[in-house]
Amino acid sequence: MRAAEAAYDAMAPVYDDFTAGSDYELWLGQILPRLERQGLPSRGTLLDVGCGTGNSFVPMLRRGWEVTGCDISAAMVGLAREKAEAIAREVPDAAVELSVADMRELPDFGAFDLVWALDDAVNYLLGEDELEAALGGMRRNLGPGGLLLFDLNTLRMYRSAFSAVEAVEANGRLLVWHGRSPVDVAPGSICEATVEARSPQGGKETGVATSLHRQRHFPEARVLAALDRAGLECLDVFGHGDDAVPAPLAELAHDKAIYISRRVEPAPHEA
Repeated sequence: MRAAEAAYDAMAPVYDDFTAGSDYELWLGQILPRLERQGLPSRGTLLDVGCGTGNSFVPMLRRGWEVTGCDISAAMVGLAREKAEAIAREVPDAAVELSVADMRELPDFGAFDLVWALDDAVNYLLGEDELEAALGGMRRNLGPGGLLLFDLNTLRMYRSAFSAVEAVEANGRLLVWHGRSPVDVAPGSICEATVEARSPQGGKETGVATSLHRQRHFPEARVLAALDRAGLECLDVFGHGDDAVPAPLAELAHDKAIYISRRVEPAPHEA
């Protein structure tokens, strides 16, 4: 995760440009109904683990949710804080608390109706022990009846985006993603990519910043086993592509795997 901290500290200034195509309203329109069927209230408290620059929690603030967010990157939290301040001017009752934290050693922030970790934050955990530690920390922050939601990149994502080169021009910068994984990468592998931010000036490139991203693919069986060991009951597993429409998870057809769970009382190690 220290590599993830360095990667996102370096990427923070260009993160919103690079992810400008992400449509959280579209995504929430598909996901919230599934959470509500599991008992999620229309308003409540959210812990956003790996909140990044705040794009993931802004729509929830507009829905009247109270938000606590954390990220391992201080630079990303700083940008999220700026967004939270802007939303507070737009939504006077908006309540946000932000801090820097490592999801492997998650503090006890409170008892939340919803805890989530989005945008493949969990894939930066490179070992199953780290995955279990993070899930255990999120479990401790669930209130009675609270739900945990997280997404993971699928094998399709690692065999496509993590093996490709993509360039995006935004705000006078050229952002280049270099995937380093083979197109036939095996399940459970650690995959790498770099992001370069280049600023052309007068025909020359200046201020080139590079961030290294290392992620692990977690097959469904290993995720379910880690949830069980962490004292969490899996309620729903599904996948989706760019349209965000949920469907039974197919690793080679979907970009994202989504897991919904709740805490078991007591956890196996607490019995």
